[in-house]
Amino acid sequence: MSLLQVEGASVTLGSTEALRGVTLDAGPGWSAIVGPNGAGKSTLLRAMAGLLPLRQGEVRIDGANIALLAPAARAARLAWLSQQTDPSGELTVLEVVSLGRLPSTGLFGALTREDRMQVDRAMRDAGCDGAQDRRLAELSGGERQRVLVARALAVGAPVLLLDEPTTHLDPPFQVAIVRLLRAQARAGVTVVAVLHDLSLALLADRLIVLDAGRVRAVGASDDPQVQRQLVDVFGGTVRIVRFEGRWVVVPQLDA
Repeated sequence: MSLLQVEGASVTLGSTEALRGVTLDAGPGWSAIVGPNGAGKSTLLRAMAGLLPLRQGEVRIDGANIALLAPAARAARLAWLSQQTDPSGELTVLEVVSLGRLPSTGLFGALTREDRMQVDRAMRDAGCDGAQDRRLAELSGGERQRVLVARALAVGAPVLLLDEPTTHLDPPFQVAIVRLLRAQARAGVTVVAVLHDLSLALLADRLIVLDAGRVRAVGASDDPQVQRQLVDVFGGTVRIVRFEGRWVVVPQLDA
């Protein structure tokens, strides 16, 4: 049984049916959620995190309905990085990343030696350990993003959900994040990430292709049928080609 499962999930936001009967298994490995604007990518990720009420269906983590889990139990089982996360700029990098240990320490508990080791490892893996004493307000957008990724890693949860983790990052750090997600997946973490960069998404183990709130395809990123569905949801405006041993997405400029 997969660690994270979505069964018949439907979500209504205002008058819009944002998700329509989505069913999928996420894991093991790294899954990338892709699709055009308005497809429901972030909505699906938020539903997986238990942050949105479902009109129908359920999300299960390790067999348990996530909506029935206590907040502390949910926080210990999954780590979440949203697009909008913006902790106080007065906190230092170390303080922000240490927030990832709240499910372990509680609101007023002190970090144990094991907690601090987890925080240090998360900062090192995300490439922000050299800035641990700097305040968030002093950092660039890309540097802040790495700190927020580190905070998610510090949770040490078996499920890692990230909404656009490569936002604001230049190519070297995009590559670093991709390597990090791969390493987390190899270590047994179920990783699900929304990505707009389709070439980066094709580096994932699995693609979840969404369109208008429905799943169009789920499968290996090198599966020809999954790739055809990916091209189709973008109206044929892109092509997927093989370049130096990797699949990449290029614009389809021919009329």
